[in-house]
Amino acid sequence: MFQASDILFFYVETPLHAGTGAGLGAVDLPIQRERVTGYPLIQASSIKGVLRGIAEEEKGEKSPEVITAFGPEATNASAHAGAFSPGDARLLLFPVRSLLGIFAWTTSRHALSRFVRDVNLAGQKIEWSVPELPADGDGGEKALICTDDDISADGQVVLEEFSFQAQKSEEVSKIANWLAENALPAGDEYAYWRDALKKRLIILPEDDFREFTRFSTEVVTRVRLNEKKTVERGALWTEEYLPTDTLLYAPVYTTKPRSNNPPEEWSKAEDVLGSVRKIVTSQGRAQIGGNETIGRGIVALRWIGSKDKEEPNE
Repeated sequence: MFQASDILFFYVETPLHAGTGAGLGAVDLPIQRERVTGYPLIQASSIKGVLRGIAEEEKGEKSPEVITAFGPEATNASAHAGAFSPGDARLLLFPVRSLLGIFAWTTSRHALSRFVRDVNLAGQKIEWSVPELPADGDGGEKALICTDDDISADGQVVLEEFSFQAQKSEEVSKIANWLAENALPAGDEYAYWRDALKKRLIILPEDDFREFTRFSTEVVTRVRLNEKKTVERGALWTEEYLPTDTLLYAPVYTTKPRSNNPPEEWSKAEDVLGSVRKIVTSQGRAQIGGNETIGRGIVALRWIGSKDKEEPNE
């Protein structure tokens, strides 16, 4: 059983394609999604591989830290299990084009409630609760926004071609402020986005949020050129991407070291977690998913509530 846990946030900086292989629908190469909700996600195996790569770059491929935390190399996989286990990266905030304010970060009571549950399982505390949405009125579906917002006009918010009655909520402001300070990257270069989140968060009805996550992703058509720089016959396909400014999170868990040769200072699950935290924080960013050579899948990493660059010096 796991003895220590934490929450790791992934803030998408360039469109991200964590794919599932060939698709059966209109998109040839769709992204990974949850079976029940249809929300985008990044599977735990991908997260573990990325974090292992970061650790190998920092400590060395065969270092005791890497072998103990992530397990031995494939040729010796049965020797022992790794002590570090990430979960799937789940969707928390999804950006949608807005008539005002450029875009809004959308979420739902379901996504927020699941996040609260995962945070509690990780032994962390938050200072807000998930508010109830008001009943729909004659003017259409209602959504909750921050008390000081820049995405509404005349009591309405327009996302893509859909309009919602906007009701201001103190609790939404609390959630937006908390996420800005504890989930978004903490560097000075992200000050604009942290300030923007405090004005552009909107809690949508469940079905509407799900539909935006299904149909408002980026779909890119790509082609293959031959040596004459012309399109090869039949070499055209479409790829789906999570858009820039999406926020995901993954719960992570650790046990005490299981290897025969752990680092001398590692004796508890907290030692494993603390070391991985410092390694990840020292990097600050990672590349996840396909198309690395064209700059896709760059994410900023942040542990819940951490101060990023200050943490390795603690």
